[in-house]
Amino acid sequence: MPIDSDFIIPFLLFLLPVIAIIGGIVSGIIKQLGRQRLIELAQQERIAAIQRGLDPSLLAPLPVDSIANLDVFTGPESDRRRSQSFLVSGVITIFGGLGILVFLLMMKVDSVRPMWAVGLIPIMVGIALVISAMLLRPHKR
Repeated sequence: MPIDSDFIIPFLLFLLPVIAIIGGIVSGIIKQLGRQRLIELAQQERIAAIQRGLDPSLLAPLPVDSIANLDVFTGPESDRRRSQSFLVSGVITIFGGLGILVFLLMMKVDSVRPMWAVGLIPIMVGIALVISAMLLRPHKR
């Protein structure tokens, strides 16, 4: 059974976001597992040093505080970072949608359905992210 291009192109276009979402989730899980392993190793090292008779006050602090300080911000700093990440994500999504739209326009598929309209979905999501970034931006007092 030959694979028809009318099937494979839309299939691949809708498969890309699924792969990206799964990749993001897997990346987050791997990052969290790495952090957990780092903390476990630091705790084991600390316990071994205490068992050898070293004073706990002379040992380096656990990396929990430094890891927490990198991810958790409070107040305006958190809002500014969230706004900035939404803005960057929105711009990337808009241009990704434009790329899909131009690609499908250039393919000139002889079809009644306008395939280029698929590019409008990520463009609209990107616009929503940019609007969210503007709404979340902390106001100067």
